[in-house]
Amino acid sequence: MQARSALFDVYGDHLRARGSEAPVAAVVRMLDPVGIAAPAVRTAISRMVMQGWLEPVQLSGGRGYRTTEQANRRLDEAGDRVYRRHLPTWDGRWHVAFVDPPAGRPVRTRLRADLTFVGYAELADNVWVSPFRRAELESVLERAGATARTAWADGFDPEPTGAWDLGRLRSSYDGWLEAADGLVVRHLDAHDDEDEAAFAARFHLVHEWRKFLFADPGLPDALLPDDWPGREAAALFASEATRLKPGTDRFVARCLGA
Repeated sequence: MQARSALFDVYGDHLRARGSEAPVAAVVRMLDPVGIAAPAVRTAISRMVMQGWLEPVQLSGGRGYRTTEQANRRLDEAGDRVYRRHLPTWDGRWHVAFVDPPAGRPVRTRLRADLTFVGYAELADNVWVSPFRRAELESVLERAGATARTAWADGFDPEPTGAWDLGRLRSSYDGWLEAADGLVVRHLDAHDDEDEAAFAARFHLVHEWRKFLFADPGLPDALLPDDWPGREAAALFASEATRLKPGTDRFVARCLGA
């Protein structure tokens, strides 16, 4: 687990509802049970400040960091998708973005990753499609220095679900269903303190589940087969995350000195 990814998990899953800020020492305490050492935390924080995700703030518990508005938008979008909140109703249309990509190859690569993250797939060269208009499209384009013309398509024949590798995604969900129980038990057994154990187990559960944000575009049920394993996987994730939340909240409160 990379420290930068772990920090996004901490701020998105635990600190977003607590003012989106925390002293560095508290963040270090939270990440210790999941194997992220203090030097790695501090290095990742510095990089996230340079990237515009965090900003320094003086708190009663010492020097700390708060998420920026850019980070809050990304974390809220990710949280809605992780916990399947505010699921939109599909009207049968497709949102199409004709992207004029930036010149630099590294920036283009980052743009492709960001467009995939928010739920678009490349249907043809520089033509991206999604069953919904994603709220973060403009900020993704702006961050990359790119522009796009957009339109709504009433339908495709066949539907462009082939733009996503649904076979690979199915295998990933099947694998997650097989591994999730063992993942939780392993981390619960690794810690003597019950609240710390709950935090570590839930943290790893959410971290692994969050990876589906990069692979699952959140297609409407109407476009998925009846035996789609993502539904069972989502139900299992929600059940385990809810079960582990009370102990997790107590551990976070201890780390924050609340």
